[in-house]
Amino acid sequence: MLLFNLLLLTHFMAFAGYLFILASLWTNIEAPRDKKGLFLGIAILLTGIALVALKYPAINYYKVVPKLGIFGVITVMNIRFADKPFTRQAYYWMVILTLLAAVIATIRV
Repeated sequence: MLLFNLLLLTHFMAFAGYLFILASLWTNIEAPRDKKGLFLGIAILLTGIALVALKYPAINYYKVVPKLGIFGVITVMNIRFADKPFTRQAYYWMVILTLLAAVIATIRV
């Protein structure tokens, strides 16, 4: 249980850090980005996989599958805009998808 809670805390902190990076771009979307978002995305992916592995038989697939799809779309967008700044539309989609993943994660069903 301690391992699960530590992974969950790490997952939340990585997600909050990624959301902070997106929020810091709010005033200037064309600002250059560094590689922190990449490392936070990898941390989110690895901790998410570990959390699913620890809860394997009792997984809420209706939450995991949409979040995995959202993560895939965000990854593709980050790859597409790796060396150039986000367009305004791409930035808003990144924020919307990130907040949607947070809502899916926190809603109790």
